[in-house]
Amino acid sequence: MRILFVLFVFSLTMLSCEKEKELSSVNPVNWKNRIANYSAQDSLIKGSSYLSVYSEIYSQTEHITHDLTATVSLRNANSKDTVFIDKAEYFDTHGNSIRTYFNKPIFIAPMETVEIVIDETDREGGTGGNFLFDWKIKPNSIEPLFEAIMISTSGQQGLSFSTQGLRVQ
Repeated sequence: MRILFVLFVFSLTMLSCEKEKELSSVNPVNWKNRIANYSAQDSLIKGSSYLSVYSEIYSQTEHITHDLTATVSLRNANSKDTVFIDKAEYFDTHGNSIRTYFNKPIFIAPMETVEIVIDETDREGGTGGNFLFDWKIKPNSIEPLFEAIMISTSGQQGLSFSTQGLRVQ
């Protein structure tokens, strides 16, 4: 009986130490390493961009869905200027905020790409998920580019498609 009790306590201890499910394959600590400091006096142009991202799509009927992995790319197409992204917020099909990946300005170096990966098992966004990005650039710089690649494979079948961001402000 005592051995069963010890095994029970040991099992509970191991389960309670289980790692919390990651929301993305990108470690949130990486955002802290990208925090940017710029002055309110800097003459930066503000903008916002919308990007549709599908964590699942309909298959055959509206009652059957297919789960997808989404790679969200935040791209700086400038060869000399840094881009600043102030906020990356993820919304579900109904327009409810799911999570904010960061809400302090981060930098994206010239010609650099930063990615957010939404795992195939993360279905929170649904069939109409989307992102809203708030950003700043120097005058006469190229606006950041936001793209998403959705992919899934099952057996010998695979599907993939992409979406591009749209400036909304």
